[in-house]
Amino acid sequence: MIQYTYRKGGHLDKAIKMFEKEAKAGFKASRPTSKGAGMTKADVRDYRRKNPGSKLKTAVTGKVKKGSKAAKRRASYCRRSLGQMKMHNINCSKTPEKRICAARRRWRC
Repeated sequence: MIQYTYRKGGHLDKAIKMFEKEAKAGFKASRPTSKGAGMTKADVRDYRRKNPGSKLKTAVTGKVKKGSKAAKRRASYCRRSLGQMKMHNINCSKTPEKRICAARRRWRC
């Protein structure tokens, strides 16, 4: 069961509690930025074992047919991550070491 705590203004702090819970359980969150960021197959397998019913999948890194499910997942991720980059004013040509930049390279965005 997840415990909830309140911050100033009454916002729920659920994400931090979930992170702490996973850290206590020995859950490895992701690979280092230098290796492309994101979760490995083993990380996803561990996460799904601890969270039954989860539909979490690894990155689409290979060559895919146009219009396939994998191509649509990639396009969706690339659009979503581009929005995050714009929101946080990140330029990957200037700061390629950022996690979002490494992840986008890995997804081939």
